[in-house]
Amino acid sequence: MIEDGTAAAVFGDALPVAERYADLLRGDGVAHGHLGPREAERVWERHLLNCAVVTGLLPNGARVVDVGSGAGLPGLPMAIRRPDLHLSLLEPMQRRVDFLRRCVDELGLADRVDVVRGRAGDPSSRDVGRSSWVTARAVAPLDRLVGWCVSLLADDGVLLALKGRSAADEVAQHGAVISRAGLQVLSLDELPAGADVSRVIVLGRRVRGGQRTTLRRGGR
Repeated sequence: MIEDGTAAAVFGDALPVAERYADLLRGDGVAHGHLGPREAERVWERHLLNCAVVTGLLPNGARVVDVGSGAGLPGLPMAIRRPDLHLSLLEPMQRRVDFLRRCVDELGLADRVDVVRGRAGDPSSRDVGRSSWVTARAVAPLDRLVGWCVSLLADDGVLLALKGRSAADEVAQHGAVISRAGLQVLSLDELPAGADVSRVIVLGRRVRGGQRTTLRRGGR
């Protein structure tokens, strides 16, 4: 764990659960190829912290679909930090689904986190239904990601696309695709935790009458 107290400040009373998840990532997560071998030593600053602080954008009791959840990022750190959230982890690969289900069981999250095998944009994703909040971390370039995720968004839905330093360039490059999908960029935020600076592109639906989707920030 990082030594400056950041993890404790971010996760609070849920820190022991976050530590267990970090152990799972560094162990079977790396051994089974869900996380790269070089990531084991930087799992806190590069993964857990930057994912957990995304919850600051979510209102109380939000239901979130995490697309291409992989090893559970960002969905599981979000669920660990915020016990009021309900998460559906959407992942197409069975071996990752198995790992996610193990994590959910061992972390005691089964009452509010479910794992669905499916791919965004395919009929298999219909099992999760439409949601007001959809997350995706390093899944695909923004144009493809928007095309895959738009069918999962409710009429008031918001897509949180976690990206690296090129986030602004992606927004500029794919503005036409975003608009054609009926979405608009609400904000481009820098995530404040961890050694690796990450950014989240916040995309919301345009609604009837030309009104704008309102970004409802809340939580920790």
